[in-house]
Amino acid sequence: MVSNVYSKSYINASVSQAAQSDIILNTRLIPALEASTAPSQAPHGINVHSLFCAVAMDFISAYCFGIRHSTNFIKDKSHREHWLKLYTTRKGYGFFAQELPRLSKAFERLGLSLTPRWVGAANRELEAWCKELSDAAIKGLGESEPLLNSADDPVVVRSLLAGYEKEKHMHGQDSLIYSTTILNPELSVASEAFDHVTAGQETTGVTLTYLSHHLSQSLGLQKGLREELLSLQPNMVLRDGMMAMPDSQQLDRLPNLHAMILETVRRYAPAGGPEPRVVPFPSCHIGPYEVPGGTRISASAYNVHRDEQTFPNSEQWDYTRWLVDKEAAQRQFWGFSSGGRMCLGSNFAMHGS
Repeated sequence: MVSNVYSKSYINASVSQAAQSDIILNTRLIPALEASTAPSQAPHGINVHSLFCAVAMDFISAYCFGIRHSTNFIKDKSHREHWLKLYTTRKGYGFFAQELPRLSKAFERLGLSLTPRWVGAANRELEAWCKELSDAAIKGLGESEPLLNSADDPVVVRSLLAGYEKEKHMHGQDSLIYSTTILNPELSVASEAFDHVTAGQETTGVTLTYLSHHLSQSLGLQKGLREELLSLQPNMVLRDGMMAMPDSQQLDRLPNLHAMILETVRRYAPAGGPEPRVVPFPSCHIGPYEVPGGTRISASAYNVHRDEQTFPNSEQWDYTRWLVDKEAAQRQFWGFSSGGRMCLGSNFAMHGS
């Protein structure tokens, strides 16, 4: 229902996304970076991980809910830090809910919990926060002011609601999602959007943090990337504190920038844990092995990206590997998984980075 608005062609052509990017970069990020160097801020410095998570959240929430109803974590540092604290509080406690959901619910009915109470409290606060943004975006769509092709357009929310309506019209009560989604469209939109914004901010924030680390270690890398960016038209040079945004397709054609992002995702896979799948019946072949249907299998991007045959000296961050034998590296790249359950927002993540 939303795969089309996350396609590369749609994102590149989206007037709304371009307008959102202009606002976030020129009125939030650049002023924040300039303010961090002001004499009053001495000693100078900035927590780039926190800032990049804020940038990523502002981008993805604007795309989901429209700029009017999105976050402004770049400027609102206290809200950002509170949100990140809630989010990181939950880490390490997802096993029981994800792997043993029935057991978890059985314990809850007995008034017991397999995880600390404050984990549930953090989850409820984050869910309520997302529901508030989602409801505001839905309400905004019902107002008379046209939002399409503006920064206030909630692209993802609009697409979800249109998809639900189409499914209802085509299948009615026979739809597989009738009782769960079609009868509860507002809650379903909030639930889906929650996945998008939480996944989008963390992975992009981590990637940009590691990339900035490597750039900070090498003036040569900075010089080469700067020269490449200056080849754009317009060239993104600040004029009166504002940056003109080049066409998205131009950014796709910058080999060094693209290689640096891919290598950072490869070396520091933001989602490096196992990604479980269930083998369809009757069976399937994985390499030389026939695996029976119903078997649970998994793979890890962390391990796939350390295949020395494809990525020699795999522990070393070396973006030039993507300039020499790009096809072989691309075949082994699994930063966004693959197949029907690959990362829905992979194109948005690359675009944002």
